[in-house]
Amino acid sequence: MRLVVTGRDGQVARSLVERSHARLDFEVVTLGRPELDLAKPETIAPALAIARPDLVVSAAAYTAVDQAEDEPDLAFAVNGAGAGHVAEAAAGLGVPVIHLSTDYVFDGSGEGTYSEDDEPAPRSVYGASKLAGEHAVAKANPHHLILRTAWLYSPFGRNFVKTILKLATDRDEIAVVADQWGNPTSSLDIADAILHCAAMLHGNKGFASFGVYHLAGTGETNWSGFARLILDTSRVLGGPDARVRDIATVDYPTKAQRPANSRLATTKFTSEFGWTAPEWRESTKEVVRRLLIGETRQTLTV
Repeated sequence: MRLVVTGRDGQVARSLVERSHARLDFEVVTLGRPELDLAKPETIAPALAIARPDLVVSAAAYTAVDQAEDEPDLAFAVNGAGAGHVAEAAAGLGVPVIHLSTDYVFDGSGEGTYSEDDEPAPRSVYGASKLAGEHAVAKANPHHLILRTAWLYSPFGRNFVKTILKLATDRDEIAVVADQWGNPTSSLDIADAILHCAAMLHGNKGFASFGVYHLAGTGETNWSGFARLILDTSRVLGGPDARVRDIATVDYPTKAQRPANSRLATTKFTSEFGWTAPEWRESTKEVVRRLLIGETRQTLTV
């Protein structure tokens, strides 16, 4: 099965390439700029047609959350219209699309976990642009899975785990927000879930449960709890270490508003696909180990 992934250098794209190496039934092809540029709609359909997908994974996105407040037109062009054009091109080729979205489509004012039936109300340009992308994908291709995920990290690219480890090499204490709650999610686990879904879709041409699903790491924490586990694991492995000091969101102002609670309920995904993400602590420890002593050692630049 040939999966074509938008976003050559993204965390999910790189995780899919790695995880597919152990699967003889998958070939993963990644597409990025300049061949495929979501801000240039004319590049999308030709690039996908040449790649000949059996399924398209729409992973490319504008992810600079704070910068999006100053570049709303570009954020909506990429995350909204661009995502729609990818789904439309997939529909034109007669193949389904799996599109990655975000917990930031919610305002964070609710208690407990958000289900797929809860009404989105993004508080940031980034969140609003991703919600626009969900609508565009659903309209363009009826054979879609929209997977909302959260707090992504991996051995690849820029992410919270690598940032905390880098800061710990230079500081004795790191101030981290303690009043925002969510589900840390490894992109490696997301890749495993996507491959699982793709195999099910390929083997069941009559699959009818397309729509929106939540897919995130099992369990919840706040950002400071996430940072503590990262550094606890690093300390055991002989890596950088620092104290974590809890602060409030108001003590760390940002251009974009983040949801105070973006915990996602994933029971719908588990029920439909029979797959549940590992507990977030175990996946975090795996990534920290890889970054510090793993077989594919990564630099801690951010």
